[in-house]
Parts: sequence; C-alpha cells; structure tokens
Amino acid sequence: DVQLQASGGGLVQTGGSLTLSCVASGFTFDDYVVGWFRQAPGKEREGLACISDIDGTTDFSESAKGRFTISRDNDKNTVYLQMHSLKPEDTAIYYCHAKDLWDYWGQGTLVTVSS
Repeated sequence: DVQLQASGGGLVQTGGSLTLSCVASGFTFDDYVVGWFRQAPGKEREGLACISDIDGTTDFSESAKGRFTISRDNDKNTVYLQMHSLKPEDTAIYYCHAKDLWDYWGQGTLVTVSS
C-alpha cells in the first residue's frame, strides 16, 4: 500500500520553528517530485514547496519563500519541511505530496501557531 506518513506538527509560538517529516512507502520515492501543501480552516489547499527527484531543485510559494526549507533523503524515503519565523497565519494542516505518473497524498499534520 502507498503511504505518506507526515509528522512533526504541533503547537508553537509566533516566531518559533518546526520541522515536519514525511516518510513514504509503497512506491519508488526516488522517482517522484515531493512537496508540501497546507490547508487552513476555511481556505483552499495551498502549495508551499517542492523538490525535484532529478537534481534536488526546489521551488517555493511566496508565503514559504525565505522562511521554509524543503529537503529530501532518498535513503530514508523522507521529505522534510523546516519552518522558521512562524506566524499565526501559518496555522493549518500540512500535507506531503508525491507526484510522478500518480499523485499521492499524506494524511496531514496539524501546525498551530499561537500569537
């Protein structure tokens, strides 16, 4: 079975940091572009960052640029999202995503940033 197991969410104060992890199984992780999305209450899902399977090239949304870093460890089938300078508006459920011929989604991990 395909699984993307996200973890690392929690409650953090404004200005704090969190690192999310997502462990993949059931497909060839190395062949997939992987990334992170989030969905805040009452809002649409938003793409944050992705990292290439070929050369590790990264891309970020404007809301993530400069504060978030994405990385992957193909030996561990894991993608990470390091988040710094967190703001209350970063409060959301964060989802990992893998894309190649198929799209796979993780179950999400909740990040809450208190003011």
